[in-house]
Amino acid sequence: MKTNLITREGVQRLEAELHQLWRIERPETTKKVSWAASLGDRSENADYQYNKKRLREIDRRVRYLRKRLESIQVVDYSPQQEGRVFFGAWVEIENEQGETRRFRIVGPDEIYGRNDYISIDSPMARALLKKEVDDECQVQTPTGRHTWFINSIVYQE
Repeated sequence: MKTNLITREGVQRLEAELHQLWRIERPETTKKVSWAASLGDRSENADYQYNKKRLREIDRRVRYLRKRLESIQVVDYSPQQEGRVFFGAWVEIENEQGETRRFRIVGPDEIYGRNDYISIDSPMARALLKKEVDDECQVQTPTGRHTWFINSIVYQE
């Protein structure tokens, strides 16, 4: 199940992607399809087939983005969150072996292409929610239960 939460930066990225696809890439691809179709036999026309496929991919993504943008809820920082882990927090954690990890807890639409973001729906984020600095949390993973300690929580960056 996807949570319908997103940060302000995340919604701006989705809106920019929608604009790029709808206003720039789709018109260009439509021109290419028209040009390739004018050449005649479409069954062996690689330009036509490729661009027609690309047009379907663009349309599918545009439909998804429009629906998703209607249903998501933007979560802004609130001073009441300070000192505890909530949505949008940058969290640094450490395990018993001294390994540290630093990441931001965001919505599921924001994690792609980022190694330093985790989804609010992930087991790690769920275990960290409402915890404070120096708290211990147990995270159940496929490799077993792991213990992590919270080193820092930051909301601005």
